[in-house]
Amino acid sequence: MAVRLHVNVDHVATLRQARGTAYPDPVEAASVCEAAGADGITVHLREDRRHIQDADVEALRERVKTLLNLEMATTGAMVDLAARVKPDLVTLVPEKRQERTTEGGLDAAGQRRAIEQAIDRLRAAGVPVSLFIDPEPEQVRASFEVGARSIELHTGDYANAGGGAIEGELVRITRAASEAHALSRGLEVAAGHGLTLVNVGALVSRVPEIVELNIGHALVSHAVIVGLERAVQDYRRAIGEGVRGRP
Repeated sequence: MAVRLHVNVDHVATLRQARGTAYPDPVEAASVCEAAGADGITVHLREDRRHIQDADVEALRERVKTLLNLEMATTGAMVDLAARVKPDLVTLVPEKRQERTTEGGLDAAGQRRAIEQAIDRLRAAGVPVSLFIDPEPEQVRASFEVGARSIELHTGDYANAGGGAIEGELVRITRAASEAHALSRGLEVAAGHGLTLVNVGALVSRVPEIVELNIGHALVSHAVIVGLERAVQDYRRAIGEGVRGRP
């Protein structure tokens, strides 16, 4: 079974915002990624608009030909924007202004009311919802109960692990993915955060329930050296090798 690669182009916008210029354009970058074989484009609209802007989301909705995944918090303003722009998928994520990057998953078990309200509003607008959660069975079950269509497992702890801790994180992710598939209607399982050419193959090989990966910072960083087209192709190759390594 193939595993989809969704490229997060946030950090193309980060480079643009550093100088306040009109370039590089994340919309143009998304088109290059699609032409190189990306299965979808992901962007994270943060409350402080540190990289992706509202206008980027609107332009991407017009230009993306594969699938547009909008990561965002459960705020009313963001839900309203998503309901109007209608991305192909919204992934609800936690929001902390002081963090450099998302440090953990959404607490679906502890924030049910806010999440349910956001899901209901988006579902009424015809937008399916995924939840970005830590790989814990409790969070998987809560995601199912609040009505998410799919989940994205936070792989940051796996990416940061070393030595024997790597195996422990792979076991943790495997159990969460298995829990998602064991539910009555099942939850499609994606994964992302901190994934690189070095660690993505082992993850894909060990967790056959994963059908999609969201990769941004490492891929864009690789693109600085080899170019965006080559970077997408290199990640697709690494993912494919992981799939072929499945038992």
